[in-house]
Amino acid sequence: MENLVNKLASYYKDKKVFITGHTGFKGAWLCAVLNKLNAQIKGYALKSEYENSLFNIIESSINIESIIADIRDKERLQKEIATFQPDYIFHLAAQPLVRRSYEIPAETFDINVVGTANVLEAVIKLEEKCTVIIITTDKVYENKEDNSILYKEEDMLGGYDPYSTSKACVELVASSSRNSFFNLKNFDAHQKAITTVRAGNVIGGGDWNKDRIIPDIIRSLKNNQPIEVRNPNAVRPWQHVLEPLSGYLLLGGVLNDDVQKFSKPYNFGPLPNDHLSVKDLVEDAVKIWGSGKWKDVSNLNEPHEAGYLKLSIERAQKELNWQPKLNAQQAIEWSINWYKQPHEMQAAYTFQQINNYFAL
Repeated sequence: MENLVNKLASYYKDKKVFITGHTGFKGAWLCAVLNKLNAQIKGYALKSEYENSLFNIIESSINIESIIADIRDKERLQKEIATFQPDYIFHLAAQPLVRRSYEIPAETFDINVVGTANVLEAVIKLEEKCTVIIITTDKVYENKEDNSILYKEEDMLGGYDPYSTSKACVELVASSSRNSFFNLKNFDAHQKAITTVRAGNVIGGGDWNKDRIIPDIIRSLKNNQPIEVRNPNAVRPWQHVLEPLSGYLLLGGVLNDDVQKFSKPYNFGPLPNDHLSVKDLVEDAVKIWGSGKWKDVSNLNEPHEAGYLKLSIERAQKELNWQPKLNAQQAIEWSINWYKQPHEMQAAYTFQQINNYFAL
């Protein structure tokens, strides 16, 4: 795996990397990894909702220019991108929660779809070469709720809930921009490469979002309360956050080198036989924590959430030579162990887990 570190460093060392959503869970982990690779990082996002967020924990330990602003502020966003002239853009800023999207559907579309259009319009105005990686979700597919299906990148896009549909729309916005402004036939003229990436259910330390399984588990365990579990038999492509991030970074590097070959969507998830139910994840988490109980609080009147969702990662395996390094049980163990650390040790433990991951 050390070869991957060297390869990623060859792509990102001293390069300018602009990250939207850098204060979020995945964004903060991405900042930490890019800091290890000695990239020049500029982040653009709203202030974290949580005082103990991962970004707040690690900010003083990384070299980053942090801009606190809204992705919907097109003029400010364009100004910050233009003054930075990035080599790479990783677009993660989003309203990322399914259940919240039922409460604020229009705002979810505004943030996710218009926000993405704002980023891509800013890219049009860039004068230098730039490679753009747009992070969507495994939920962009028209889900047939069939446990035997592994969704491939060319499968039909869809989405039941506002969040999933908004992210499917993001895929269309990216495709439209690539055709209209960044057409591969004219790459030598515009020098812009665009791709989208779709990851499974990402877990790891430092996530405090409501209605996400690991944060919900941790809050209940710390308060000695039963873990309330919705849809315990639902099956998901669980993966530690470092897995898709390594894939995003690898794809960004090879896309920058060969836009004709890699300018297309990629899935990143676990191996086909490594999808767990919610119940299995909760029971593993309780075992690793050392105590705790859970109860089924499923309610037929609750907003719809998919029962089955699995991804095919064959394209990433074959074309990028990318493989997950942690199985689902290890991903759960790494996640729970992060939360077991004292607050003052969590920053150091984050960087330790990054080093451990790249040493696999």
